[in-house]
Amino acid sequence: MAWSPKDIPDLTGRRFIVTGANGGLGEISTRELAAHGASVVMACRNVEKAQRIADEINGAGTAGDVSVARLDLADLRSVREFTSEQDEFDVLINNAGLMNLPMRRTVDGFEMQFGVNHLGHFVLTAQLWSKLQDRVVTLASIAHKQTPKLWVGDLNYESRRYQRNLAYAQSKLSNLMFARELQRRLDESGSTKKSFAVHPGVSGTDLFAGTELSLVDRVGKQGAKLVGHAPKYAARSTLYAATVPDADPHTYWGPTGIGQMRGPVGASASNKLSQNQALWERLWDESERMTGVNFVP
Repeated sequence: MAWSPKDIPDLTGRRFIVTGANGGLGEISTRELAAHGASVVMACRNVEKAQRIADEINGAGTAGDVSVARLDLADLRSVREFTSEQDEFDVLINNAGLMNLPMRRTVDGFEMQFGVNHLGHFVLTAQLWSKLQDRVVTLASIAHKQTPKLWVGDLNYESRRYQRNLAYAQSKLSNLMFARELQRRLDESGSTKKSFAVHPGVSGTDLFAGTELSLVDRVGKQGAKLVGHAPKYAARSTLYAATVPDADPHTYWGPTGIGQMRGPVGASASNKLSQNQALWERLWDESERMTGVNFVP
């Protein structure tokens, strides 16, 4: 029988941090975790919207409790401020993301999609590491297959033509490689902490709201609704990896239906490029160099 959120164990006493929790899959994950007794920190740039959701969840007599803290992954100073205010917790869910934006840069000068989707979460994970007790779940995407290579020498689009869909694919490939390289280093050190990579399949979530919708984007959103699955199902791979005690961190968890776009959660395939361990290490080294953060798990 397929796994569902009904199978989530009692989470009383466990604390989660969810980035980008003020909508889409992050909001759904927050609601499910709290419903099973967890304490959840909604780490969001839009704290007003997040607070309305938190108030609704807490006011409904949910078993757990939800709080809000400001986190802007496009500004590493904000990341540092957020991490300095956190206490020990169990699970980090790197959920926030931007998709198919026109060229723009973060406060620190990084290409926005790579800067937020990967570098922001890289620094967040590094600076929370000593407080993390159990596992980190990082959301990748089947879009990781849409880039023919990882331009390690120009991750920041300094010397090549910008293509927003390719930039998104690069950021999602980086999410997948980061999660895998982190787990490789944990295996090597004998740590009991775990790093999971998951993907949600295809779903018409709020992620499309950040694309500054062109006609192609609007068609894409409607297409996602037709070929994919509802957000409540798309969030299941995240919830599985975040809550199943004996889930395997070496498995790429995601929908297992046709094209991995929808269906029950299970082991999901990734492309050959994403399995290149030498590139995992080079990406890690470049991420440290670009951010100035030394991450030793």
